[in-house]
Amino acid sequence: MASADISANEARRIALAAQGFADPRPTGKIDRRHLRKVLAQIGLIQIDSVNVLVRSQELPLFARLGPHPRNLISDATADGELFEYWVHEASHVPTEHYHLHRWRMESEHKWGEVRRLLQRRPEYLGEVLARIDANGPVTSGEFNSRVGPKGTWWDWDDAKIALEHLFWSGKVAGRRRPNDFARLYELSERWIPEHALQRPAPTEREARKELLVLAAKHHGIATFSDLSDYHRQKNPIARPLMAELVEDARLIPVTVEGWKQQAYLDPGARRPRRVNARTLLSPFDSLIFNRERTERVFGFRYRIEIYVPQPKRIYGYYVLPFLLGDELVGRLDLKADRHNATLLVQGAYAEPGVPEGIIVAELAEELQLMAGWLGLDRVRVMPRGGLAAALSKAF
Repeated sequence: MASADISANEARRIALAAQGFADPRPTGKIDRRHLRKVLAQIGLIQIDSVNVLVRSQELPLFARLGPHPRNLISDATADGELFEYWVHEASHVPTEHYHLHRWRMESEHKWGEVRRLLQRRPEYLGEVLARIDANGPVTSGEFNSRVGPKGTWWDWDDAKIALEHLFWSGKVAGRRRPNDFARLYELSERWIPEHALQRPAPTEREARKELLVLAAKHHGIATFSDLSDYHRQKNPIARPLMAELVEDARLIPVTVEGWKQQAYLDPGARRPRRVNARTLLSPFDSLIFNRERTERVFGFRYRIEIYVPQPKRIYGYYVLPFLLGDELVGRLDLKADRHNATLLVQGAYAEPGVPEGIIVAELAEELQLMAGWLGLDRVRVMPRGGLAAALSKAF
């Protein structure tokens, strides 16, 4: 391909198509087949515990499928089609990719807490496994091994350290308890299907290459840093693999208008002339969880402000970008007021230069759709943000 052969607009549409946004949302009954299609497009769903609106892992399905049964992920996990692992942070991943993460499970655990635990209590991991073997799924809190008060969020007791190490190393699997979102731990052979456990694992080098290829498929077009970040690979280790993938024609080097770094195109990437999407995106949706890429592809600077003190927040606590057509045109600070069955729009903002008349009717319809999906009766718009007055009138 010639130099500078892909425009910024085309690159954006390629990225959206790879993530499933060039397709209309399905009509009719939505079931496991639709979940499988989404996972084939995005490869993983990042997990987050914040529940001010809805837990983040539910939103990528809503973004691509619209209203759907909210038990799709949990049912697929219970049936062994999905497993949880540290991939792009904690993530739901198709079990068919389990073998691609075995190298990480078998590598030395670098956490200092684990090393110190093994020095202090060398038999403890075996004791924890024995207890799970005898009693079935447990949470870390059920071990009651802490001495003294709990400190920071990361002040883990011995049981939590041991369980997380066993989870990392693949000896136990994890699932989420529905009522409080706590991670349950069980022996892997009880939760991971036998065919996944028995499938031969590639070498670390080959697995890393396959993950880069998958990342290219999910991105459509990307820089090396985009590709390595998707499955949290370390750049110095992954970078030498790129030349082999290019030589084997599994990645196509291209240049993109306005991109400073070398870009790579998935050979099978769709290149639509138009994308007519409309949705609100989780802060952890795979389309935008890489903030540098989001700014490069969409010209949209996004920073989550959950951990920013309230007076210093610019947009709000839990802000969702609004995708309309092939652009990110606004952002909303949303909250589910479950007691009053109301979806609260605590702040509404259009991006600079985007006329509110283009956004309001589409955004109001999307909010109504989301409210119904969450079992909320109404939408209430608070008077914060330049889009708030016009959006309030729409309701």
